[in-house]
Amino acid sequence: MKYLNDLENKSIYILREAYANIKNLAMLWSIGKDSTVLLWLTRKAFFGHVPFPLIHIDTAYKIPEMIKYRDKLTKKWKLNMIYGINEKALAVKKTFKSGNVNRIECCENLKTKALEDTLNASGSRYKFNHQTGKYHLDKSKEVFTGIILGIRSDEEGSRSKERYFSVRDKNNQWRVGEQAPEFWDQYNTDLPPKEHVRIHPLLDWTELNIWEYIEREKIPMVSLYYNKGQGLRYRSLGCYPCTFPIKSKAKNNKEIIKELKLGKLKNIAERSGRAQDKDDNGGLESLRRRGYM
Repeated sequence: MKYLNDLENKSIYILREAYANIKNLAMLWSIGKDSTVLLWLTRKAFFGHVPFPLIHIDTAYKIPEMIKYRDKLTKKWKLNMIYGINEKALAVKKTFKSGNVNRIECCENLKTKALEDTLNASGSRYKFNHQTGKYHLDKSKEVFTGIILGIRSDEEGSRSKERYFSVRDKNNQWRVGEQAPEFWDQYNTDLPPKEHVRIHPLLDWTELNIWEYIEREKIPMVSLYYNKGQGLRYRSLGCYPCTFPIKSKAKNNKEIIKELKLGKLKNIAERSGRAQDKDDNGGLESLRRRGYM
């Protein structure tokens, strides 16, 4: 599978470029298949070590199995793990689950605002302590000016407009029309003051590529992706009030790959189980322009 080697090599090159040129770098780990592949690639790029913190945005509504999986790999791979959470919004119940806001407002509160506050150290951050095996309040106040994400162009319409190195302004917003062009492997790593850059090493990968790579590398995945006998599995993971499984008999990586190759899911969008996409006019354009992942 030469094409997988080519994708792997390009992603590793981008990861190393980011590490060499961006100060205060971190990586977003959503626990999903794409960001877990990105984590695997990072460990390859740096010879088994992840030289920057991992950040998970915990909404308090993630499917419990996702959190168990996160903490299991954090311990096993000795990861520098931080999670951010918007405790203020949760305290006053500005969530969809509470019935006080719609799904879009909930995403902005628990994901967009939580990510912004986590990056600039103005919100609640908790860091995993490998000695105690627990999370403790992160008092470092380190501001992250670069964040690596596992998004792909083919996953959803607004993501196809991204660059490999994509600047967000001082208000965390994405000015799509003002992005600098990227030529070959020449990436824009110069940051204006108070802005941050998002790095996308998986931009060229497809959903099929991801699963082929997971199978080839034997990357451990959260079991939510597989049919456990009910004829259902998750194709995309998020918060349990807004994320739903699809009909699928695929019980392992090979069966998912076969399903994709045969086109059994061609009429089902990859994020069809994510209700917030439908509420945002069928996509994530407006949410992402305002700072969503």
